[in-house]
Amino acid sequence: MGIEMVLLLVDIPCLEKVLSHTWNDFYSSLEKGHLRESRPAQDEHLKSIFSIDAEAEILDWMDENAKNSAVETSQTVKVNLQMLTNGEEGLLKIMHWASPGAWEVWEARAFLYLEVAIGESVSHVEDLYTQWLWDDICEKLNGYPQSEFASKVCLDWMDRRKQLGETLDENLDAKIIPTYQAHESASTKLVHAITRWQCEVDLVGVLGREHLEASKWGHGEMNLRQYLHI
Repeated sequence: MGIEMVLLLVDIPCLEKVLSHTWNDFYSSLEKGHLRESRPAQDEHLKSIFSIDAEAEILDWMDENAKNSAVETSQTVKVNLQMLTNGEEGLLKIMHWASPGAWEVWEARAFLYLEVAIGESVSHVEDLYTQWLWDDICEKLNGYPQSEFASKVCLDWMDRRKQLGETLDENLDAKIIPTYQAHESASTKLVHAITRWQCEVDLVGVLGREHLEASKWGHGEMNLRQYLHI
């Protein structure tokens, strides 16, 4: 299993409402499940976290920081996150709560989808996360026919296998069909996620990866460190 690239869609009005709660009110509301109805509807095409799991992760994080830090419980969640040295970590957990879902894919496979999207090679893994590349991807894939893009990705994948001298005969390699289906599904979901991000005024995309420190997630004003101090 490889590192996962994550494009997290975040509902900004939902996020801002959460951040405006006082620390105590937010904790109590989460604990009692009172905020679940205000959470964005989960997108069946994307990966999402169950409300109860998202709540547990946030509550555990809040408990740990309340013990080890000078948390001002009567202040807003955002103010407390700004004061904490690991505030971006808490913000990322809250963003998962305020998300309808995420597009996730193995980083090694991301080269295939993103290179097909922009029509050129990406030389280094770090380039996969640059803002210029994602600006280009958003421009190219917004509203693009999902099945057409999936076909282009799968054809490119098959061409790459041929160039490497690998078989495309499912009788010789049992992984051919499942891998084809995985590429088809992931590329379709990428177009879906990009189109939602670009067309829905309340949604933004926040890009990151597994094990990446939270302060480095997102671009520009949606970089988590920047966002906390707007």
